[in-house]
Amino acid sequence: MADNPAADHEDVRHDDLEYDPDVQPAKSAKAWLNRLQESEDAFDRYHDHCDNIDKLYASLERLATNSANNGRAIRDREFAMFWANCEVIKPSIYASAPVPVVTEKFTDRRPVYQQASEVMERCCIVAFDLTRINDLMLLVRDDLALLGRGVPWCRYESGKGRRTERVCIDFKGRRDFLHSLSANWREVTWVAAASYLTRSEARKRFRKHSGDMYQQAEYKVDKDAKEVGDNRERAKFWEIWSKGDEKVIWAAHGCEDLLDESDPHLDLENYFPCPRPAYGTLQRGSLVPVPDVMQYKDQLDEINMLTARIHALSDALEVKGFYPAGGAELAEAVQAAVETHSNNRVLIPIANWAAFGGTREIIVWMPIDEIAKTITAVVMLRKQIIEDIYQITGMADIMRGDTDPNETLGAQKLKNQYGTTRIRDKQHELVRVARDLVEITSEIITEKFSDETIVMMSQTQLRTQEMVRKDAEQVQQQLKQIHSQAEQAIQQAQMQAQQQPQLAPPQQGPAQAPGSTPAATGSPGSGQSSPDPVQQIIEQAQQAMQPIMQQLQTLNEEVTIEQVLHFLKDSRAKAFTLDIETDSTIMADEDGEKQRRTEFTQVLGGLLPQLAQMIQADPKTATFCGEVLKFATAPFRAGRSLDGAIDDLVEQMKQKGNQPQATDPATMQAQTALQIEGIKAQVAREKLQQDAANDAAKLQQADQHKQWELANQRQIAGLKVQGDQQDAQVDMAVQGQKMQESREAHQAQLASNQQKMQIEQQKAQAQLAQHAAKQQDMAARQGERQEAMQMRRQQMSQKALGGAL
Repeated sequence: MADNPAADHEDVRHDDLEYDPDVQPAKSAKAWLNRLQESEDAFDRYHDHCDNIDKLYASLERLATNSANNGRAIRDREFAMFWANCEVIKPSIYASAPVPVVTEKFTDRRPVYQQASEVMERCCIVAFDLTRINDLMLLVRDDLALLGRGVPWCRYESGKGRRTERVCIDFKGRRDFLHSLSANWREVTWVAAASYLTRSEARKRFRKHSGDMYQQAEYKVDKDAKEVGDNRERAKFWEIWSKGDEKVIWAAHGCEDLLDESDPHLDLENYFPCPRPAYGTLQRGSLVPVPDVMQYKDQLDEINMLTARIHALSDALEVKGFYPAGGAELAEAVQAAVETHSNNRVLIPIANWAAFGGTREIIVWMPIDEIAKTITAVVMLRKQIIEDIYQITGMADIMRGDTDPNETLGAQKLKNQYGTTRIRDKQHELVRVARDLVEITSEIITEKFSDETIVMMSQTQLRTQEMVRKDAEQVQQQLKQIHSQAEQAIQQAQMQAQQQPQLAPPQQGPAQAPGSTPAATGSPGSGQSSPDPVQQIIEQAQQAMQPIMQQLQTLNEEVTIEQVLHFLKDSRAKAFTLDIETDSTIMADEDGEKQRRTEFTQVLGGLLPQLAQMIQADPKTATFCGEVLKFATAPFRAGRSLDGAIDDLVEQMKQKGNQPQATDPATMQAQTALQIEGIKAQVAREKLQQDAANDAAKLQQADQHKQWELANQRQIAGLKVQGDQQDAQVDMAVQGQKMQESREAHQAQLASNQQKMQIEQQKAQAQLAQHAAKQQDMAARQGERQEAMQMRRQQMSQKALGGAL
């Protein structure tokens, strides 16, 4: 065995070495068993008190009556104050199952983050449903309310056979959970959870890791299981997660060696597979819980004592009288009369009636006034102590459903608010545990679950990259077709423009009016120039390409399932961008919920018309209006669906603001008047154009020479355009030649590189051949030397034989 590394340290105590796994022999469980025992010893007193609390809360054995003893209880009468308080507190701190909520930390509406948060939220909701999260939270709540601590434990279960992989969340009882002795949870270095396994289950789990060591565990029949008919022996096996060593260890009392030791199979942000337990009151400087009942245990004992006295006095509170014996008929008559009304009234005959003072009364009754007064006083005292308990626990009348009809509504609300304040910490603690469970569940899903399982759990409609790529290729093909058609149309238009100047000289026509431009090639008197066909083709192509370009941009911006899964697998990016919460787990007040919804609709009703008018006036304000609407609805916590609806509403308002708005009758009348005025102006313009055409006809003869000059200028301009086109074609040909030369040079360079590589390979082969030849030469020389040595040995042996002869 290796030397003990702690032997060189003089400041290490010997008893500390027994708790350090690093100085123990390999696979030895002694150090971890000592740590577990140390933690169990620290919680011994807590468990003793909890045992008494469990019996006080609900124990059939304690609450049973002895039927053989006239149905009377074999114990003193008690007032079930603790049970009543617990039944009020439990639904007050938790009443509905948590619903996972995964949102973006920053509301910048990034598509990948939005889709990833929705996928993660859906997966967590499904995982919670499969693990029956409400049943688990009820167990945690009960332990928190009664014992001051509730512990959940998460684990991953891979799919086998027809079962799919899933996240399992188990509840750990107070004796089945241990941790390092620390002042607060941040300082905890290891946690341990117990599992009870039979020999066959332990064999299946541990034999391949530690052989038959599992058989040394302490197997026994559990008392609670035996009561329900389960007589199988089980042993307690501890699963230990050590943060410092980053190891998962399995150990059991009775086993000298570790049953299993491996790296953690879950890579969690906080390492431990369990959240911080739900704590109530903690002992100062430690993580030992203090049950709430310990704060008013003295008052409970006093109430039970007073209750026992009340019942004892009640038993003595019976009408009893005495009558003189002797007159048998009178005695029998009185006795029969009394027994007719009640069996509890007993008359006792007295033979020596004179001993009662010689009273003349036929019956003398025992005094019970003092007993009744005592009972009244004890009941009032008990009531006062009950009020003291309510003051200690902070349980208001409203929480218990006990109100004074003379109290005002404000007083009742104040009491309810005061009572909920005292239990608010427990409410927040359970919400925190639920949030931590969502976080651990999401980490297990993203780390362990397959992509197919995540898609099935989330039921997402996101498409794959291959599907988006195929659609994008189809859209690009449409763009190429439109582009090629536009190029062909432009070439045809340019060819027609080039052929037009080569036609016969223009016919002599009437002279143009003075001041007319050469571009006015239309009919006389039209006043309009012919549109450029190339420009028309370009505009038509752009109009046809615009919706396709928008479709292509939408496809490029579409979020795919691969992007979402890649983001979810990146734990670092996910921690920085996603915010994990849970919905409220507190019992909702129906009246309060109705009032909040009414306020919500009032806020929307007053805000939406104003925002709509603002957007209608200026569509650019839609984003600002959406943020204002989100801010107004944020306190009502309406959830993801409303936020998405608000964002969609903003986009719709933007589009609607950009569209032409419907006009009212007054506006339509004004537009009609403007159209009439436009028609009048058009008629006036046409008249002026006709007059100008008449004047142009009169001046045709005078402007004939000018017309020929303009025609020649147009021909020269056409030839110049044709020459420019030819120059452009020459430039394109030169550029093509340069590209061809560059391509050939590149190919030549590739061929040269290949030739160099071949030369280098030949050189390498030659060197290998030369090296082989050298080795052969060396082998031949070695053989010659060996033959020479052999010849020398033979000669020496012959000489030796000759000398001997």
